[in-house]
Amino acid sequence: MLATLLLGIQFLPRSDLDRNVQASTGTEEVVPVSGIELPVVWGDLGKQLVELGVIDRERFSALYSTLSEEERRLLDGNNPERLRITPENAPYLLNLFWAFGLVNTNPILEDETEMMNPAYGGAGGFASTGGWTLARGPSTGSGQGDAMEHYNMHSLVTLTPERQALVEKVSKNIYRPCCGNSTHFPDCNHGIAMLSLLEILASQGVGEDEMYKAALAVNSYWFPDTYQTIAVYMQQKGIAWENVSPKEVLGVDYSSASGFARVAAEVAPRGGSGASCGV
Repeated sequence: MLATLLLGIQFLPRSDLDRNVQASTGTEEVVPVSGIELPVVWGDLGKQLVELGVIDRERFSALYSTLSEEERRLLDGNNPERLRITPENAPYLLNLFWAFGLVNTNPILEDETEMMNPAYGGAGGFASTGGWTLARGPSTGSGQGDAMEHYNMHSLVTLTPERQALVEKVSKNIYRPCCGNSTHFPDCNHGIAMLSLLEILASQGVGEDEMYKAALAVNSYWFPDTYQTIAVYMQQKGIAWENVSPKEVLGVDYSSASGFARVAAEVAPRGGSGASCGV
């Protein structure tokens, strides 16, 4: 299933996701309010994205009524500490990771069987590319730029062949319920944001097991109802959430659209938000 560009795709303000998370029951085990620390340092990547024109700071900031101190620092400053994802900042981090994943040079974005497949009309028609409307653009200087002017163009982090191979391997086994593709085919914002996370983790020497653990935490905050439902399913099988295999849960049998549909069919319906590609 392809997440082709949908006209009118919306960026989700932080308060909307907060309500979605709060509407669900039993969130603390899967998406604790206090957050989960990720083994990744953001540094000054936000500042670089603004300087390159990938993020138009004024229009990006306008998505939020006011930027918190943390949000301003992630966008404008240096952040030497590890990131912590919470229900409140999950959509903000999604947008930052989306911007990074869209533009950081990586062979995955050049794959002619997936993102660059001529059968799909090239990379520009996907939600992950055409849906990014917050670029300033080098050709315009101001106003809305063309995201494809930045696509795969900026070497914000570079990977050794071994680290790239790890990203390739892990990305092929991490799925998302919104459109069913693996992270290796990042055709929607969640997919390209996850690729971004894997690239940064790999560049900072994080191992495979920790990459899966971090990816599960992030996906859980981006799709809280999905992973709470999976947690209930696992509990019915006698497996506590803290004991699940992140690699298994992120795989096609649970985290793809079809895999989750199978899981959900065996679990009583839950209220709250569904999975979609809108941010």
